[in-house]
Amino acid sequence: MIDLDIINRRLNNQNLVGTALEKPEEVVARLGAVQAQEYAWAKWALGQRATGLTDAAVERAFNEGAILRTHVMRPTWHFVTPADIRWLLALTAPRVNAAMASNYRKLELDGATFARSNAVLAKALQGGQQLTRPELAPILQQAGIATADLLRFSHIMLRAELDAIVCSGVLRGKQHTYALLDERAPQAKTLERDEALAELTRRYFTSHGPATLADFGWWSGLTMAEARAGLEMAKPHLVQEVIDGQTYWLPSSPSPVNITSPTVHLLPAFDEYTVAYKDRQAVLDPAYPPQAKSDILNPAIAVDGKIVGTWKRALKKETVMITTNFFTLLGPAETQAMAEAAQRYGAFLGLPVTLVDDAQFKG
Repeated sequence: MIDLDIINRRLNNQNLVGTALEKPEEVVARLGAVQAQEYAWAKWALGQRATGLTDAAVERAFNEGAILRTHVMRPTWHFVTPADIRWLLALTAPRVNAAMASNYRKLELDGATFARSNAVLAKALQGGQQLTRPELAPILQQAGIATADLLRFSHIMLRAELDAIVCSGVLRGKQHTYALLDERAPQAKTLERDEALAELTRRYFTSHGPATLADFGWWSGLTMAEARAGLEMAKPHLVQEVIDGQTYWLPSSPSPVNITSPTVHLLPAFDEYTVAYKDRQAVLDPAYPPQAKSDILNPAIAVDGKIVGTWKRALKKETVMITTNFFTLLGPAETQAMAEAAQRYGAFLGLPVTLVDDAQFKG
């Protein structure tokens, strides 16, 4: 029952059940940031948290700049809103740069080099230009900044994102482009550091709670001292509960906690429901094979909020094939709920679904 209470509240607070949200930017703003290194999966992370969203609608919002994608926190790519991108970067970029310091040194990248590369990128992208990585690399090379080493080039682009020079532009086919952040998010807010820290803390616990201070520290990439300071400032908006000897924080305004059972979610890779917590034991049965602990970050199947298996997709010309691999047997009602969840994903893509059990698929 302890785990069930945590699960029900997280499902509600993460807008995985009972959602009233309609737009991708509303989902991103509520969660604060949404992990998005796997772009196709990240679109579904937004789609399942809003009513009636389709893959095309999320991509349209991305291309129009209603949501942006950049490196912020830990570091990895996240979806953020144009209004939040600048203060989020100002808050978390110092920690990311500290984590990357040894890589910078090994790749012979210092402050002077980054100042030059940022200036070259800003000039190349000014006036609304949006260019791909293969287009930007030779421009840097011609300016005397070595980019033949792909890892070195990647760190140059990472630093330009962290320095708020560039962010995501419009997709060109399947290729991502970069645009100037100033041009892509001209109305981006700036906040004083304490205000930004309090805001990120409040958003995390409001949208991800019940969660622990250690969970927030992991998710944000901030130091534990910073996380504690953020929690102190956000406390007026939160309540605490001690469950099984552990202190959890959650929004002070209660959310409904009852969900219809069985409820099945096909979670994408690195979904906020799994990746946003340092301690993930509440959603995973310890009796499952050790491999399940790593599989939880892959596309995962949740039944009533508990991870019970993984899934993969194969896009065909006229269908999406969903292949399942369960850690446990499902009952008839759960199997039916699984089929309904697969249909919801098919509706998101605008494709009919072929659902295949992994044992049958391998045979």
